Amino acid sequence: MRLTILGGGGFRTPLVYGALLRDRGEGRVSEVTLYDLDAGRLSAVARVLAEQAAGEADPPEVSTTTDLDEALRGADFVFSAIRVGGLEGRAADERVALAEGVLGQETVGAGGIAYGLRTLPVADMIARRVAAVAPDAWFINFTNPAGLVTEAMSRRLGDRVIGICDSPVGLGRRVAHALGAQKPQEAWLDYAGLNHLGWLRGLRIDGRDELPRLLRDDGLLESFEEGRLFGAEWIRSVGAVPNEYLHYYYFNRETVRAYREARQTRGAFLRDQQARFYERMRDEAAPALKTWDGTRAEREATYMAENREAAGAGERDEASLTESGGYEKVALALMRAIARDERTTLILNVRNGTTLPNLDADAVVEVPCLVDGNGAHPVAVSPLEGHQAALVGAVKAVERQSLEAAASGSRSAAVAAFALHPLVDSVAVARRLVDAYREVHPGMGYLA
Repeated sequence: MRLTILGGGGFRTPLVYGALLRDRGEGRVSEVTLYDLDAGRLSAVARVLAEQAAGEADPPEVSTTTDLDEALRGADFVFSAIRVGGLEGRAADERVALAEGVLGQETVGAGGIAYGLRTLPVADMIARRVAAVAPDAWFINFTNPAGLVTEAMSRRLGDRVIGICDSPVGLGRRVAHALGAQKPQEAWLDYAGLNHLGWLRGLRIDGRDELPRLLRDDGLLESFEEGRLFGAEWIRSVGAVPNEYLHYYYFNRETVRAYREARQTRGAFLRDQQARFYERMRDEAAPALKTWDGTRAEREATYMAENREAAGAGERDEASLTESGGYEKVALALMRAIARDERTTLILNVRNGTTLPNLDADAVVEVPCLVDGNGAHPVAVSPLEGHQAALVGAVKAVERQSLEAAASGSRSAAVAAFALHPLVDSVAVARRLVDAYREVHPGMGYLA
């Protein structure tokens, strides 16, 4: 079986390959093709993969290419983790937004909209090439903003494109562990929303919903990452455990202040950190895997550092790192279930159908899905209510405005996308954001 990784020169590609090395079941991936626009990055990552495979029995064969059609041809699965504009683009997203006093995070608020608007035309081009060159391939999307990009690509690829994220998995496992589950991975999660905008509303262990017990106990609530991030009192007020990304909504002012006071933004930190890694890889004598692993450990330990600072949540503990789920594990579980027709349940980004009645059938949502040889099928969940439904509806409207702007090249649609977002409180600010982003991002020059 052949897997193509778009953005194969990206820093996290070794995580995917490591998961493939551990998969020894029938019908495993035997060929991996890495595609990237940057041949130097491809070479660096290929060195890491070669060291990972050293001593392994029958590792997947790795090839690299900078030709998209060559990469897609013959693929059974395509995994996409591209970053249009690179980490310099992410750093610019943050910088422009913070100058206006609004959030520049890469998937939430102004930064997420900017990232989406320069990514959507590229995602549509890729979807067209997949439809032409590899129409039978399954497309697994991790490119952010994952829900928005998945919805755009589903307009050409239908249900053969599936979005993944490790945040809900990590949340569920941390909560299950706090509740004393012997097998946290087997707990049933009642989770619903959009990508990076969802809530854990129930968690069943041996058929019993244990979330009410969690909500009554301050000690349990504050024993895991999200509990410390939001605080027991607020989680009880919400009546559900929010995805960590909702911290940007519930504590927006505090987070923006922490971002503005930080020595550098997250995007700038990752840009500089990864630049050092790839520069180091130019030395053929450098130990590739050791260098990559040290860089990765620093990256994980500093994840959402500004949010934890704003909340007074302290450093990430070892448990939150080991129970993070891992997007590579989600991707492998998804591929395995489809390729081998092994039924499993995963939280995925798929077209809504009738799952959440307050959204239309084509809206991509993040919900539990039954996966088999025919793809991912959303499972019925309890409807979103109150502020959850309102917030999801508002952000989905922003996504639709972004899709309209990308399809039409309309500046006014782009302004509407920014202005309608709950974290951008001014049409005037929205107009300035669009103009500023058009100046710093060539990929947004199509907006007129």
